Amino acid sequence: MKAPDDQHPDDTPPERAPRLNPDLWGHAEAEAALLAAWASGRMPHAWLLTGPRGIGKATLAFRFARFVLSGGGGGGGLFGGPPDSLAVDPGSAVFQRVGALGHTDLRLIRRGLNRKTGKWRQEISVDDVRDMGGFLRLTAGEGGWRIVIIDSADEMNRAAANAALKVVEEPPDNALVLLISHAPGRLLPTIRSRCRRLALRALDDATVTKIVARHLPDLPGPDLARLVALAEGSAGRALSLADHGGVELHGALLGLLEGYPRIDGVALDKLSDKLGRAGAEDGFRVFGEMLTAFLARLCRDLRAGRLDAAGAEGPAAQVLARAAGLDRWLEVWEKLAELFARAESAKLDRKQVVVDAILTLAQAARVRT
Repeated sequence: MKAPDDQHPDDTPPERAPRLNPDLWGHAEAEAALLAAWASGRMPHAWLLTGPRGIGKATLAFRFARFVLSGGGGGGGLFGGPPDSLAVDPGSAVFQRVGALGHTDLRLIRRGLNRKTGKWRQEISVDDVRDMGGFLRLTAGEGGWRIVIIDSADEMNRAAANAALKVVEEPPDNALVLLISHAPGRLLPTIRSRCRRLALRALDDATVTKIVARHLPDLPGPDLARLVALAEGSAGRALSLADHGGVELHGALLGLLEGYPRIDGVALDKLSDKLGRAGAEDGFRVFGEMLTAFLARLCRDLRAGRLDAAGAEGPAAQVLARAAGLDRWLEVWEKLAELFARAESAKLDRKQVVVDAILTLAQAARVRT
């Protein structure tokens, strides 16, 4: 039996859910491209929305879906010309039904429930996309378009991708497929070639700051600045970090790294115990992402021949840069990224994974533990 929609693991808090968000920040060019395609009367049947996680791709997809399902937004631009925005009145019936995933002409495809285990799948399976073609071939219930949003297309397994490809290759009339992709290189080349690609860029720090401050108005200024720096242009990532103690975890991580060439065993034990407890899965995931992102930035800066000594990570980055070179830190980054990915899929002991990760860094730097 399928679990209620509000229990889906991909859901964000209602006030942040892309399907309920009336605002789009920082993507005026992408919105203009969709408006131009609509106004041309020759709109591509499949769009591939690409870019980093948490920058607004799903928000744009639902914004466009509402626009199309309302027949072009229900209004014109200045002096009665073509619409100059994809915005739809949040009080309208279309907005409300799309937000509730209850519009008869819209289908959201994402990871489904494994009926045998009762758990959510780790990928989008062929069962999740099996009726996609049949849905799009039906006459639109309200006389307009039928729309499918796949979030995210990267999560489709091979069978699901092939099933989706058949629909994208031979689309019915008045059918629209919006594929959201964080890593388009993982998609079948044939899917990429049959979609109009719309690349969204990471948000600038000022925009991320505005979005986070709007959702978390009581967040202290220094914490907000730390989150924005860690987010690297992703408002979604900044909010996720805030939800799961990202500022505290980042401080604990830097405290361990800045202590090289020695490791504070008490601090490491305290951190690993905290992340290994029941209910700390999200914090563990955030820590893994944070550590691997730190190493990725370190490698990037070493390759460029510069280190940002002014930021919060500056002292720790300098310590590691003095201890080893680019090749070694690239190797460590790859090893730890694999370790944290395997930890989730193989249900490894989270406490031990944290300890192993920090000791791997120590060994790479040839320090005393």
